[in-house]
Amino acid sequence: MSAAPVVSVLIPAKDEAGAIADLLAEITASSLAVPYELIVVDDGSTDGTAAAALATGLANLRVLRHEASGGKSRAIRAGAQAARGDILVTVDGDGQNDPQFLAALVAPLLADPAVGIVAGQRTRRHDGWRKKLVSKIANRTRRAFLADNTRDTACGLKAMRREVYLTLPFFDNNHRFYPALFMREGWRVAHVDVADRARTSGTSKYGVWDRALVGLPDLLGMWWLRRRAASRPTAVEVRRESSDG
Repeated sequence: MSAAPVVSVLIPAKDEAGAIADLLAEITASSLAVPYELIVVDDGSTDGTAAAALATGLANLRVLRHEASGGKSRAIRAGAQAARGDILVTVDGDGQNDPQFLAALVAPLLADPAVGIVAGQRTRRHDGWRKKLVSKIANRTRRAFLADNTRDTACGLKAMRREVYLTLPFFDNNHRFYPALFMREGWRVAHVDVADRARTSGTSKYGVWDRALVGLPDLLGMWWLRRRAASRPTAVEVRRESSDG
Protein backbone atom coordinates (compact mmCIF):
# COMPACT_ATOMS: atom_id res chain seq x y z
CA MET A 1 0.00 0.00 0.00
CA SER A 2 1.37 3.44 -0.92
CA ALA A 3 2.01 5.96 1.85
CA ALA A 4 -0.70 8.46 2.68
CA PRO A 5 -0.02 11.74 0.84
CA VAL A 6 1.58 14.60 2.73
CA VAL A 7 0.94 16.94 -0.20
CA SER A 8 -2.03 17.23 -2.53
CA VAL A 9 -1.13 18.94 -5.80
CA LEU A 10 -4.26 20.69 -7.07
CA ILE A 11 -4.41 21.46 -10.79
CA PRO A 12 -7.40 23.57 -11.91
CA ALA A 13 -7.77 23.17 -15.67
CA LYS A 14 -10.25 24.38 -18.26
CA ASP A 15 -9.77 23.28 -21.86
CA GLU A 16 -6.13 22.27 -21.33
CA ALA A 17 -6.14 18.86 -23.07
CA GLY A 18 -3.04 19.84 -24.98
CA ALA A 19 -1.01 20.67 -21.88
CA ILE A 20 -2.23 18.48 -19.03
CA ALA A 21 -0.36 15.23 -19.81
CA ASP A 22 3.00 16.96 -20.15
CA LEU A 23 2.38 18.92 -16.95
CA LEU A 24 1.58 15.74 -15.00
CA ALA A 25 4.73 14.11 -16.36
CA GLU A 26 6.82 17.09 -15.26
CA ILE A 27 5.36 17.01 -11.75
CA THR A 28 6.09 13.29 -11.55
CA ALA A 29 9.71 13.96 -12.59
CA SER A 30 10.12 16.88 -10.15
CA SER A 31 12.16 16.83 -6.94
CA LEU A 32 9.07 16.73 -4.71
CA ALA A 33 10.26 13.99 -2.34
CA VAL A 34 7.37 13.65 0.14
CA PRO A 35 4.40 11.37 -0.64
CA TYR A 36 1.89 13.27 -2.77
CA GLU A 37 -1.27 12.89 -4.79
CA LEU A 38 -2.29 14.69 -7.98
CA ILE A 39 -5.80 16.12 -8.26
CA VAL A 40 -6.86 17.55 -11.60
CA VAL A 41 -10.07 19.57 -11.41
CA ASP A 42 -11.56 19.82 -14.89
CA ASP A 43 -13.58 23.02 -14.68
CA GLY A 44 -16.21 22.41 -17.35
CA SER A 45 -13.82 21.69 -20.23
CA THR A 46 -15.20 20.84 -23.66
CA ASP A 47 -11.96 19.52 -25.16
CA GLY A 48 -11.48 16.28 -23.21
CA THR A 49 -9.13 17.58 -20.53
CA ALA A 50 -10.29 15.00 -17.98
CA ALA A 51 -9.82 12.14 -20.44
CA ALA A 52 -6.34 13.39 -21.38
CA ALA A 53 -5.36 13.42 -17.71
CA LEU A 54 -6.74 9.93 -17.06
CA ALA A 55 -4.94 8.59 -20.14
CA THR A 56 -1.61 9.12 -18.33
CA GLY A 57 -2.45 6.14 -16.13
CA LEU A 58 -0.74 7.65 -13.07
CA ALA A 59 -1.55 5.67 -9.93
CA ASN A 60 -1.56 8.72 -7.65
CA LEU A 61 -3.85 10.75 -9.92
CA ARG A 62 -7.45 11.68 -9.16
CA VAL A 63 -9.64 13.62 -11.57
CA LEU A 64 -12.65 15.72 -10.56
CA ARG A 65 -14.94 17.39 -13.04
CA HIS A 66 -17.34 20.33 -12.98
CA GLU A 67 -20.05 19.87 -15.57
CA ALA A 68 -20.12 23.65 -15.99
CA SER A 69 -17.28 26.07 -15.39
CA GLY A 70 -17.28 27.62 -11.93
CA GLY A 71 -13.96 29.47 -12.13
CA LYS A 72 -10.52 28.88 -10.71
CA SER A 73 -11.37 29.54 -7.06
CA ARG A 74 -14.20 27.03 -7.09
CA ALA A 75 -11.99 24.47 -8.82
CA ILE A 76 -9.32 24.89 -6.15
CA ARG A 77 -11.91 24.58 -3.38
CA ALA A 78 -13.33 21.38 -4.90
CA GLY A 79 -9.83 19.91 -5.02
CA ALA A 80 -9.06 21.03 -1.46
CA GLN A 81 -12.24 19.46 -0.11
CA ALA A 82 -11.35 16.15 -1.74
CA ALA A 83 -7.64 16.30 -0.85
CA ARG A 84 -6.01 13.88 1.59
CA GLY A 85 -2.74 15.75 2.11
CA ASP A 86 -2.14 18.24 4.93
CA ILE A 87 -0.44 20.60 2.47
CA LEU A 88 -2.11 21.89 -0.69
CA VAL A 89 -0.01 22.97 -3.67
CA THR A 90 -1.72 24.76 -6.55
CA VAL A 91 -0.41 24.56 -10.12
CA ASP A 92 -2.18 26.08 -13.12
CA GLY A 93 -3.16 23.51 -15.72
CA ASP A 94 -1.87 25.50 -18.71
CA GLY A 95 1.78 24.51 -18.24
CA GLN A 96 3.06 28.02 -17.56
CA ASN A 97 3.94 27.12 -13.93
CA ASP A 98 7.24 25.21 -13.72
CA PRO A 99 6.97 22.14 -11.43
CA GLN A 100 10.68 22.30 -10.60
CA PHE A 101 9.73 24.76 -7.83
CA LEU A 102 7.27 22.49 -6.01
CA ALA A 103 9.78 21.24 -3.44
CA ALA A 104 10.90 24.81 -2.68
CA LEU A 105 7.29 25.86 -2.10
CA VAL A 106 6.61 23.02 0.31
CA ALA A 107 9.85 23.37 2.32
CA PRO A 108 8.90 26.44 4.43
CA LEU A 109 5.66 24.78 5.55
CA LEU A 110 7.55 21.67 6.67
CA ALA A 111 10.20 23.72 8.46
CA ASP A 112 8.19 26.45 10.21
CA PRO A 113 4.81 25.80 11.89
CA ALA A 114 4.07 29.55 11.88
CA VAL A 115 4.01 29.73 8.08
CA GLY A 116 0.53 29.23 6.65
CA ILE A 117 1.12 29.85 2.95
CA VAL A 118 4.05 30.07 0.54
CA ALA A 119 3.39 32.24 -2.50
CA GLY A 120 5.33 31.86 -5.72
CA GLN A 121 6.59 35.14 -7.15
CA ARG A 122 7.25 35.24 -10.87
CA THR A 123 10.56 36.82 -11.82
CA ARG A 124 9.60 37.13 -15.47
CA ARG A 125 6.21 36.91 -17.18
CA HIS A 126 5.43 35.67 -20.68
CA ASP A 127 2.46 37.97 -21.25
CA GLY A 128 1.78 40.91 -23.52
CA TRP A 129 2.68 44.41 -22.35
CA ARG A 130 -0.96 45.38 -21.76
CA LYS A 131 -1.56 42.45 -19.40
CA LYS A 132 1.73 43.16 -17.61
CA LEU A 133 0.80 46.83 -17.17
CA VAL A 134 -2.68 46.09 -15.83
CA SER A 135 -1.27 43.42 -13.53
CA LYS A 136 1.41 45.81 -12.22
CA ILE A 137 -1.19 48.47 -11.43
CA ALA A 138 -3.50 45.90 -9.82
CA ASN A 139 -0.71 44.49 -7.65
CA ARG A 140 0.35 47.92 -6.42
CA THR A 141 -3.25 48.85 -5.63
CA ARG A 142 -3.84 45.58 -3.78
CA ARG A 143 -0.69 45.96 -1.70
CA ALA A 144 -1.66 49.53 -0.78
CA PHE A 145 -5.12 48.42 0.36
CA LEU A 146 -4.24 45.13 2.04
CA ALA A 147 -0.56 45.43 3.06
CA ASP A 148 -0.08 41.76 2.18
CA ASN A 149 3.63 42.21 1.29
CA THR A 150 3.20 40.06 -1.83
CA ARG A 151 4.15 41.50 -5.18
CA ASP A 152 2.48 38.81 -7.34
CA THR A 153 -0.64 37.17 -5.95
CA ALA A 154 -1.72 36.05 -9.44
CA CYS A 155 1.04 33.44 -9.66
CA GLY A 156 -0.56 29.99 -9.77
CA LEU A 157 2.20 28.32 -7.74
CA LYS A 158 1.26 28.34 -4.05
CA ALA A 159 1.53 25.95 -1.10
CA MET A 160 -0.71 26.22 1.95
CA ARG A 161 -1.98 24.36 4.97
CA ARG A 162 -5.22 22.58 4.10
CA GLU A 163 -6.80 22.88 7.55
CA VAL A 164 -6.36 26.66 7.44
CA TYR A 165 -7.46 27.04 3.83
CA LEU A 166 -10.77 25.29 4.59
CA THR A 167 -11.59 27.87 7.28
CA LEU A 168 -11.05 30.91 5.03
CA PRO A 169 -14.00 32.99 3.75
CA PHE A 170 -14.86 31.75 0.28
CA PHE A 171 -15.95 33.94 -2.63
CA ASP A 172 -15.39 33.80 -6.37
CA ASN A 173 -11.83 34.87 -7.22
CA ASN A 174 -10.62 34.58 -3.62
CA HIS A 175 -7.50 32.81 -4.96
CA ARG A 176 -6.12 36.29 -5.75
CA PHE A 177 -6.16 37.16 -2.04
CA TYR A 178 -4.80 34.03 -0.35
CA PRO A 179 -1.83 35.84 1.33
CA ALA A 180 -4.11 38.51 2.83
CA LEU A 181 -6.65 35.90 3.92
CA PHE A 182 -3.98 33.84 5.69
CA MET A 183 -2.55 36.98 7.33
CA ARG A 184 -6.05 37.84 8.53
CA GLU A 185 -6.03 34.57 10.46
CA GLY A 186 -2.64 35.29 12.03
CA TRP A 187 -0.44 33.14 9.77
CA ARG A 188 2.91 34.10 8.27
CA VAL A 189 3.36 34.35 4.51
CA ALA A 190 6.57 33.11 2.89
CA HIS A 191 7.65 33.77 -0.69
CA VAL A 192 9.63 31.82 -3.28
CA ASP A 193 10.84 33.25 -6.59
CA VAL A 194 9.71 31.09 -9.52
CA ALA A 195 10.07 31.16 -13.30
CA ASP A 196 7.13 31.70 -15.62
CA ARG A 197 6.90 29.93 -18.98
CA ALA A 198 5.17 30.66 -22.25
CA ARG A 199 2.08 28.73 -23.25
CA THR A 200 2.63 25.91 -25.70
CA SER A 201 -1.06 25.10 -26.29
CA GLY A 202 -4.53 26.44 -25.60
CA THR A 203 -5.51 30.04 -24.92
CA SER A 204 -5.73 32.24 -21.85
CA LYS A 205 -9.06 32.23 -20.01
CA TYR A 206 -8.64 35.86 -18.94
CA GLY A 207 -8.70 39.05 -20.95
CA VAL A 208 -6.68 42.16 -20.18
CA TRP A 209 -9.49 44.28 -18.71
CA ASP A 210 -12.08 41.77 -17.48
CA ARG A 211 -9.81 40.67 -14.63
CA ALA A 212 -9.29 44.28 -13.53
CA LEU A 213 -12.98 45.16 -13.65
CA VAL A 214 -13.94 42.09 -11.63
CA GLY A 215 -11.00 42.58 -9.27
CA LEU A 216 -11.94 46.05 -7.98
CA PRO A 217 -15.16 45.01 -6.18
CA ASP A 218 -13.31 41.94 -4.86
CA LEU A 219 -10.52 44.16 -3.54
CA LEU A 220 -12.99 46.43 -1.74
CA GLY A 221 -14.68 43.38 -0.23
CA MET A 222 -11.35 41.98 0.89
CA TRP A 223 -10.44 45.34 2.43
CA TRP A 224 -13.68 45.20 4.42
CA LEU A 225 -12.93 41.63 5.55
CA ARG A 226 -9.48 42.67 6.70
CA ARG A 227 -10.86 45.62 8.69
CA ARG A 228 -13.49 43.39 10.28
CA ALA A 229 -11.04 40.71 11.36
CA ALA A 230 -11.84 39.66 14.90
CA SER A 231 -9.28 39.24 17.65
CA ARG A 232 -7.93 35.71 17.97
CA PRO A 233 -7.94 34.69 21.64
CA THR A 234 -6.68 31.18 22.31
CA ALA A 235 -9.31 28.82 23.70
CA VAL A 236 -8.02 26.72 26.58
CA GLU A 237 -10.05 23.85 27.93
CA VAL A 238 -10.97 24.25 31.58
CA ARG A 239 -11.09 21.03 33.59
CA ARG A 240 -12.76 20.42 36.91
CA GLU A 241 -10.25 20.01 39.69
CA SER A 242 -9.98 16.55 41.16
CA SER A 243 -11.40 16.13 44.67
CA ASP A 244 -8.92 13.33 45.47
CA GLY A 245 -6.52 14.15 48.30
